[in-house]
Amino acid sequence: MTRRAAIAAPIAVAALITGVAFAVGVANPLDVHLDGDFLRISAPRLTFLNGSALDRLKNGSTVAFVGQLTVSSVQNAVVADARSVARFALSYDLWEEKFSVTRFGDRPDARRAISHLSASAAERWCLDSMTIAYAQLPPEKPFYVQFDLRLEDPRDSLKIVGDPGINITRLVELFSRPAKTAQPRWLLNSGPFKAADLRKASHS
Repeated sequence: MTRRAAIAAPIAVAALITGVAFAVGVANPLDVHLDGDFLRISAPRLTFLNGSALDRLKNGSTVAFVGQLTVSSVQNAVVADARSVARFALSYDLWEEKFSVTRFGDRPDARRAISHLSASAAERWCLDSMTIAYAQLPPEKPFYVQFDLRLEDPRDSLKIVGDPGINITRLVELFSRPAKTAQPRWLLNSGPFKAADLRKASHS
């Protein structure tokens, strides 16, 4: 099964009561699959490079998004069995009309960068870089997968960005709080899954 192959699952759509909520329905699901020893996600119809973020990019500013992928045995749980967090800094080349993305982690070797991407390719690259090791999945119990993406508030970047990378503890704390008023946020949920079923499907 290829990386892009996805397993369809019932979609639980979370109700967002703070921030600028972007509805994610059945037509825009979070697909979950295994790629080797890692759980990966895709959301083919998710679009976040638009609105004020796109305007800022085309005006020459760098725009950052923060993302969190969690696995939990309880749907919409605050406490996760496993998680992956990242910060994505994007820029836009006016001449080539292409995007560049830099992914920041908690170590220098976790940093990744790519350029010359269309908007949709940049969005896919961000999601594809969010992974959770298979060994961290609940071995027996069903679990739910949630992806939380927010446009970074510039005031938060001073707390998140540091040396040698991002401050994971502070970024996790950020996701434990509701999104700020007028802060664009995308929240996608999917499940339940079983680790053994995902493994079988990845070998089919």
